Amino acid sequence: MTAVLTTATTAPTSRREPVSFLAGPFAPRTWREFGYVQAFLAVMPVAFAYPLLVVALVAGLAVTVVGLYVPGWLVRGGRAFGSLYRTMSRAMLRTEVRPPAPYRPRRGFWRRLGSLLGDVPGWRALAFGLLTLPLAVVTFVVSWVFLAIALAGVTHWFWSRWLPLQQASDGTWHRGASFGDDFFIDTPVRQAGLVLVGVLFALLWPPVTRGLVHVLRLLTVNLLGPTAASARVQQLEHSRGQAVLDGDARLRRIERDLHDGTQARLVSVAMQLGEVREQLAAGGRPDEALALVDAAHDQTKEAMAELREIARGIHPPALDSGLAVALETLAARTQLPVTVDVDLPVAPSPEIETIAYFCVAELLTNVVKHAHAEGAYVLVDTAGDGPGTEPGTLRVRVRDDGRGGAGVDGPGTGLRGLAERVGTVDGHLQVNSPVGGPTIVTVWLPLETTR
Repeated sequence: MTAVLTTATTAPTSRREPVSFLAGPFAPRTWREFGYVQAFLAVMPVAFAYPLLVVALVAGLAVTVVGLYVPGWLVRGGRAFGSLYRTMSRAMLRTEVRPPAPYRPRRGFWRRLGSLLGDVPGWRALAFGLLTLPLAVVTFVVSWVFLAIALAGVTHWFWSRWLPLQQASDGTWHRGASFGDDFFIDTPVRQAGLVLVGVLFALLWPPVTRGLVHVLRLLTVNLLGPTAASARVQQLEHSRGQAVLDGDARLRRIERDLHDGTQARLVSVAMQLGEVREQLAAGGRPDEALALVDAAHDQTKEAMAELREIARGIHPPALDSGLAVALETLAARTQLPVTVDVDLPVAPSPEIETIAYFCVAELLTNVVKHAHAEGAYVLVDTAGDGPGTEPGTLRVRVRDDGRGGAGVDGPGTGLRGLAERVGTVDGHLQVNSPVGGPTIVTVWLPLETTR
């Protein structure tokens, strides 16, 4: 199974099932799309008149200034139409379109008025109503024409007996559909031919309707979803919040480690040294005082080791010698054989090196805990083969020969948190882990961070 996590995308998610040509008239997808056309046209008159009302009110109330709040609220109300269209697209077309960024009112009379009248998602939804009315009418008419011809052609042999008699130019009488003055569908051969025509139109009806509906789907995605700029802003806000949460969690972890571990050991050392002082002051036995000093010495060494571990968790000292040395040191401390291959013609920024180091540390920890692997391989180089990456992007790849089945939502892997941490610098994470292995986790990072 392969999963790619990116933090900025405006692409919709689609669950449209494929439909074969012969099964088209009977496929649920065909009838959902046909129902979408009916529902879409039902709301189009209001959706078309609504933006015209907004424009008329803007033109009429502009001189009053205060009255502009009315069309401003109507512009914001266009978001409701956009939400309705997205709901219809999700329910009937199986296409999930992300909503735009929520409206954020601004303080002050003029700024609030400007935020209302300048609400881009509202105007985009209003433009959608204006642009799609002609297309909706054409889709409705064409779809119904194809369906009507298909149904009429296939069943004409049955209901044509109740049609009124018509006289041809030669004086003969006929009962059936007529084309011109002398061609009537009233013989077995002609009835069979019309059935074939009906079958042909029935088979063509789904792809024709699907093609026209796809144009509506494209307009829905491009006008009612977030713009690239707004998606970028949302991504930056999410990344900033994730970075703050990640930093806060790290500080809390350091505080907990210092409080529960190092501080407790130092308190124990202080108490033992206090006992030594009391014994020496009271003329106690030197061997007992020496034993307390030895215990305090051992506690002090353990506290120093814990402090080194905590400091390594903040910034590994080996990184001062470069990412390659730091990863080699990390591999040597891992509980299974790890091969490290670093090929970096250009050194990343210190911030990126730190993120890359902790990514490898987290992934190797997962390998030890969950993969049941016999070894791992770490590759760090520059490549541009990742989603949304450019040539020269830092690529970090960790491969193990374990049992596989890892995923971003798997229990205990922490891969989703790792992907969110990578996303704070516009990075991407990809997991390829079929059941039975091997597991390959690739992280793409920029070589420099924006300062």
